[in-house]
Amino acid sequence: MDRKEKIIIRQRVNSNIDYNEQIHIPNFIQDHGVLLVLQEPELDIIQVSSNTEEWLNIRPENILGQNIECLLDSDQIDNIRQNLEGDFEYINPLQLSIKCGNEVRLFNGIIHRNDGVVILEIELSEDESGLDFSQFYQLTFPIINKIQKSGNLHELCEIVVKEIRKITEFDRVMIYKFHPDDSGEVIAEDKREDQEAYLGLHYPAYDVPQVARAVFSVKFIRTIPNINCRSVELIPRCNPLTNQPLDLSFSVLRGVSSCHVEYLENMGVMGSMAISLVKEGKLWGLIACHHKSVKYIPYDKRVACEFLGQIMSIHIPIREQNDNLDSKVALKSLQSEVIKTISESEDLLTVFRNIGSKLLTIVGATGSVVSLEGEYHKIGKTPSNVEITALLNWVKNQIDTDIYSTNSLPIIYPPANEFKEIASGLLVLEITKVQEIYVLWFRPEVSQTVNWAGNPEYPIEMESDGTMKLCPRRSFAEWQEIVKFHSLPWQPHEIEGVQEFKSAIVGIVMRRISDLAEINLELEKSNNELDSFTYITSHDLKEPLRGIHNYSTFLMEDYGEILNEDGREKLETLVRLTQRMENLINALSFFSRLGRQELHKSAINLNELIENVVEVIRISKPEASIEIRKMENLPVIYGDKILMEEVFSNLINNGVKYNKKEDKIVEIGYEKTEESASIIYVKDNGIGIREKHLETIFKIFKRLHGKDKFGGGTGVGLTIVKKIIERHSGQIWLESKYGEGTTFYLKLWNQE
Repeated sequence: MDRKEKIIIRQRVNSNIDYNEQIHIPNFIQDHGVLLVLQEPELDIIQVSSNTEEWLNIRPENILGQNIECLLDSDQIDNIRQNLEGDFEYINPLQLSIKCGNEVRLFNGIIHRNDGVVILEIELSEDESGLDFSQFYQLTFPIINKIQKSGNLHELCEIVVKEIRKITEFDRVMIYKFHPDDSGEVIAEDKREDQEAYLGLHYPAYDVPQVARAVFSVKFIRTIPNINCRSVELIPRCNPLTNQPLDLSFSVLRGVSSCHVEYLENMGVMGSMAISLVKEGKLWGLIACHHKSVKYIPYDKRVACEFLGQIMSIHIPIREQNDNLDSKVALKSLQSEVIKTISESEDLLTVFRNIGSKLLTIVGATGSVVSLEGEYHKIGKTPSNVEITALLNWVKNQIDTDIYSTNSLPIIYPPANEFKEIASGLLVLEITKVQEIYVLWFRPEVSQTVNWAGNPEYPIEMESDGTMKLCPRRSFAEWQEIVKFHSLPWQPHEIEGVQEFKSAIVGIVMRRISDLAEINLELEKSNNELDSFTYITSHDLKEPLRGIHNYSTFLMEDYGEILNEDGREKLETLVRLTQRMENLINALSFFSRLGRQELHKSAINLNELIENVVEVIRISKPEASIEIRKMENLPVIYGDKILMEEVFSNLINNGVKYNKKEDKIVEIGYEKTEESASIIYVKDNGIGIREKHLETIFKIFKRLHGKDKFGGGTGVGLTIVKKIIERHSGQIWLESKYGEGTTFYLKLWNQE
């Protein structure tokens, strides 16, 4: 590999561009063996590679349609038949002796079943005996011993590349690990001393396309002895049973795509072998072996290498856990401490206050936001509230399970470019979707230099028909990239800690739900008792009150003339008190039902509603000079019309009632919002409210004036107004200047 070719600064972008060559159905094989397709149960030969004359001294047309007995003796055929129902991995290779013209040649037969047929591949046997179990054990046992004693992933990889190179004598053996974005990195290497090192170099994802990864996930070893070998076609071209190209996914002779041949040629490699490394069912990486000249590896050595690859695959998760063990133990201890704090807390807000900065430490974040009951509780460096709201709305659609993470947020969520120094990395925990409780962790942008084996950009060429073709790279000179818009990646053990964190939090939520269920039962009982009390107050108390009121009125009418002035005043006071008490009982009865009353919502034309309310007020106060100013085209709101009339009747009446000016003015208007809501205001030029009373104005029975001033009142009106607005999921607040007037603001929704 040459010296550094170029240094670039660019944004790293994943692409879905991939070549679509179906490498598992190439319709040809490599020329170092023969392939026979057998139809069960008779084992008739229905497809064959076109090179049988070269290896078996029989023309392919003389084999097609024949039974396998034209090549093998009865003992060999019986051996095949006895094992057809078994696992071919345990019987391969079959030792076959085949008469080829005037001589008998020894072959290794490798057999498997696929695509509805039996596929028999024949390779020349260089050693009549091959490796028996004892030799295989002696070859692999010392290596397995070393693997088991390795302390971490680095040691494991170093052992495997050295031992596989000893067995195969390849010029270079590397371990190539895939990253989450499907690019790869050489993390271990053993090579000839005169070769340039590839260790630490990165390779783009398209160097191992998805179609190749799919095959490597089911067939764990792939050998290419000679990239310049002749492509041997199959006769007939398609599987006669399916009329489709024969699936050679599990074939040891499967032909090599022209793209891969060109790729290896550009690297200066003539012979290669690759062994799959699979972790938890997913392709983790490859053991890649390269040779500058032709390199054929006998079957028994290939099996030994594949076996070591599988042993390594078993140890990968364990060795990864051992990496940075001290820091992981410290982090686990901290996570346990946090879990203990959570288990001792009564509510979520207390939890997050008690945890404090430890909430950052448990995942190695620099900032965190807890979204709880519509409020944000922040720790460390975080985006603004507006940015968090937009980000949270976006990420809710990205969460498949309960955790979402990315270390390249600005790339997949462009608005994050504005705060990439704070949040290029994002980890989100959804505690509950229903109550919308989320925890977000942030990591800052960390620019890093990545050394690529050649330009990682896609080498695409335009075909004559206008289609794009992915081509193998021609240069592998070291190419340096400064990666931006990325944070340090979230590690698996950090995400595991977050999952445990959620389990503890859910425990609190469940306890809270249980407590609420008990409270609801108590409330239901209390509501029933309140209903009984309401009935008593509205029926049993109002009847005698009405009697007192009526008799007092009769006394005034019948004996008013013979009573002195003091007597008449006392009777008038009695009438007023009974009327006030009845009004109070009516207000309490209305308020007690309000919280449970079913709402009959519909679209409400505010223009019509306000006009109806104003007309009633003018009739009830004919002597007052009232000017009602209403904006045109008030919005349509969604709610219970009767209750909304109560709201605006109360507010407009108050604007007239608590007003000493000769000309009383009430103004109704609205302001638009970005949401599907409107802010309606009711503004008067009345007496206003002192600042010290602003927080208590909505409390029940809270009167700011004497019981007989401004026409008296129950002190329940504004409490009822606030309750109605809250039942409509709205908000109410006010601004007031004492002596000049008051403005009430109502946030109401325009649709359900």
